[in-house]
Amino acid sequence: MSGLGGLNKSPNGVVLGMAQLQLPTVVTKSDLAAQTQVIVDMVGKARRNMPTMDLVVFPEYALHGLSMDIDPQIMCSLDGPEVAAFRKACIDNDIWGCFSIMELNPGGMPFNSGLIIDNTGELKLYYRKMHPWVPVEPWEPGDQGIPVIEGPKGCKLALIICHDGMFPEMARECAYKGAEIMIRTAGYTAPIRESWKFTNQSNAFCNLMVTANVCMCGTDGTFDSMGEGMIVNFDGTLVAHGTSGRPDEIITAEVRPDLVREARANWGVENNIYQFGHRGYVAVKGGAQDCPYTYMTDLAAGTYRLPWENDVVHTDGTSCGFDTPTRLYGDSKTQDAAE
Repeated sequence: MSGLGGLNKSPNGVVLGMAQLQLPTVVTKSDLAAQTQVIVDMVGKARRNMPTMDLVVFPEYALHGLSMDIDPQIMCSLDGPEVAAFRKACIDNDIWGCFSIMELNPGGMPFNSGLIIDNTGELKLYYRKMHPWVPVEPWEPGDQGIPVIEGPKGCKLALIICHDGMFPEMARECAYKGAEIMIRTAGYTAPIRESWKFTNQSNAFCNLMVTANVCMCGTDGTFDSMGEGMIVNFDGTLVAHGTSGRPDEIITAEVRPDLVREARANWGVENNIYQFGHRGYVAVKGGAQDCPYTYMTDLAAGTYRLPWENDVVHTDGTSCGFDTPTRLYGDSKTQDAAE
């Protein structure tokens, strides 16, 4: 399936490169500019490393490191110099790229955003992380849903970020909207290694969808990121796995979106993405198409509440040094100050 890591590319194949980027320390604007150049140079390395590569994927925090610094001076914008440099790198190397930025948000806390840029420099996908890794991360919760785009060679492509992948609903939403390949970028450190692996595999199998996943790698002197570039086939089997923990290694494989489409159309047993909405179709025509799941109906009604809700200890970021928030979701800092 992997085509020797993409060396032997089939007519229907899409070659992915998961860049286990060295974890940086970024404090100043000059640090940010230097790290931008590191990423640009790695785009060039990806092209030289694998001439067949269609898409190179950089981890979450590739540009900013793991400090959780929200200093406006090192936050980015879509029209800023960092994104302009990424666009140019994709053009210069004739390759698609997936990048991570911490995005300035004048109305609230910064967004943790992911971008996919095509080989002409066009921004094709823009996603804001829906589930920041609380209580550790200060980022504003994403407010734009999960986009699915037409990627290299016509594949249907989605992007989620790190902790998003621990929620099976996120992968299901990607698949439900047509994604054949789901990218998951992360900054995870070693304690998450096992849950990282089995969620990447379950997200693939439960949705008949390729998952392509990568973390930052190496140490910044405080944190140790694990790399773990991992490409999983739609049946849950590992196609490629970066187990060496070597910073700046690019884990590559060819995947086949056409076989994803074939499985989704032809599988009977374990076609779970279809069967979820057609329960028991052997017994009743078309299967049951109701919503028997209390948590779904409660969430839609705005009444989601756990039986043990009153016992939950961590409900804000104070344990990690952040102030208790007073602003409600959807309100801006300006509104909060006025009140």
